[in-house]
Order: sequence, then structure tokens, then C-alpha cells
Amino acid sequence: MTVTIGRRELLVALGSAAATWPLTARPQQAERPYRVAYLALLAGLDSAVVQQRLQELGYTEGKNLIFDYRSAEGQSERLPELAAELVRTKPDVLIAGFGTLTAKAAQAATASIPIVFAAVGDPRERASSIA
Repeated sequence: MTVTIGRRELLVALGSAAATWPLTARPQQAERPYRVAYLALLAGLDSAVVQQRLQELGYTEGKNLIFDYRSAEGQSERLPELAAELVRTKPDVLIAGFGTLTAKAAQAATASIPIVFAAVGDPRERASSIA
């Protein structure tokens, strides 16, 4: 007795078998660490607070987090250069430290990386007005 199986039945059978393969049989992919960039006008505790909170949320430097920090040390004319430097690291998010100038420098440096900021004057004002 011969059994014939149609194309559709074969595809259904193969699809069902593939769906039941154990996950351990599939190649394990290494989890990529998140890259967070932080731009500050002044060196201070605000970046340390952010790092502490990330650690509380389970993000550990060197394990699942890369934290890139740049400070203009009070020299606002350095912000565009430092923002561009951080953008070149290809972060997942760019945090602009306290003040409007850091947010505007970050905005001028990228249109594709999400920017997080707080305590700014008017973030909608053109970024070209800095520097």
C-alpha cells in the first residue's frame, strides 16, 4: 500500500515540526549591550544619578550597558564637537544633561538617535542657534 501526500500536507507537516523544535537547538545569539551617551555642560552628579538608576533597573556597565560620558567642563563652545563625538559611537539613546545648550547641541548632532533631556528653556527653538 502506498500513501501519497500532497504538497500542502507536506508543508504543514514540516511547519509543525519546525515549530516544535526545542529552542536550545537554535543558535544562541549574544545580547548586545545598550549604549547610552551622556552629554554635559558641567561635570556633576547628574550623570552619576542616571548611571545609578540604570544599575537599579538591572543595567550593568560592561555587561549589558556601555555608558559614554562627555563633559564640556563649562565651555559651551565645545558642546557641538562633543555631541558629534558621542553620535559617532552610535548610541541607542543620547541623554542631554541639565540645560538648554546640551539639548540643542544633541539635536544639532543627530536626527536619528532618540534624545532625552530635562530642564530646558525651549527645545523647539532651532538648534542652529547654539555655538
